[in-house]
Amino acid sequence: MSTKQLYFVSSNMNKFFELRALIRGDVRIDAKSVEVPEIQSLDVAEVARDKAEKAYKLVRMPLIVEDTGLYIKALGGFPGALVKWILRPDGADKGNRRICGMVPDADRRAYSETAIAFCDGGSLKVFTGRTYGTISKAPEGGLDFGWGPVFIPRGHDLTFGQMGTISKNKVSSRGKAAEKLNRYLAGKQ
Repeated sequence: MSTKQLYFVSSNMNKFFELRALIRGDVRIDAKSVEVPEIQSLDVAEVARDKAEKAYKLVRMPLIVEDTGLYIKALGGFPGALVKWILRPDGADKGNRRICGMVPDADRRAYSETAIAFCDGGSLKVFTGRTYGTISKAPEGGLDFGWGPVFIPRGHDLTFGQMGTISKNKVSSRGKAAEKLNRYLAGKQ
């Protein structure tokens, strides 16, 4: 059995390190920093599928791309896959405080959803994972990137930012999507 080579196309090295730790089996994953235009949509699966198609045309090697969104019930699912635009203007710290302030105390329910798209030129598959939880009243913890300091997964008292990578990966939407990818890749060997 030979090692399967995959490239993770992204400029976000934090996502790469998490995914590399989650991919199992006889698979080698390397980062490939390629600028790929990203469609604007609330739907992470739609964003990931489109990005994988575009990335494969540039890279022409088996690859994966990933998109994760934060869906807030009281805001009708906003910001979804657009969450990065709330965090980017003036940094994650201010962006996370902005997210906490947008959510009414009466309903802080949310979920995270991750879509990992695999493309090898012959097939394009999208694997999703979802984790339900709530938005904290204030950002807590600095052990995670992005919006992790404001998301408390159901059944836990800590935000992703307080949990650390190993604990987080056991319950995160990224971990769930990666597990589906692992099962798919194991079947292809």
